[in-house]
Amino acid sequence: MPYASNADLPDEIRHVLPEHAQDIYRAAFNNAWITYGGEGDEATPHRVAWAAVKRRYRKLGDRWVPK
Repeated sequence: MPYASNADLPDEIRHVLPEHAQDIYRAAFNNAWITYGGEGDEATPHRVAWAAVKRRYRKLGDRWVPK
């Protein structure tokens, strides 16, 4: 299911990613959901979304920071 806003993202995403990274995650997830059909399989859109975040952010300790 596509996410309408960052507030709709799962807690494990909202509580670890900064706001901008959440925007990236949500946009990539929604696009992948449309592209790959998403029906019943959320694993692929989530992998695509994490890959998009990792292009712009890196994990430093327990925080995600811009590259």
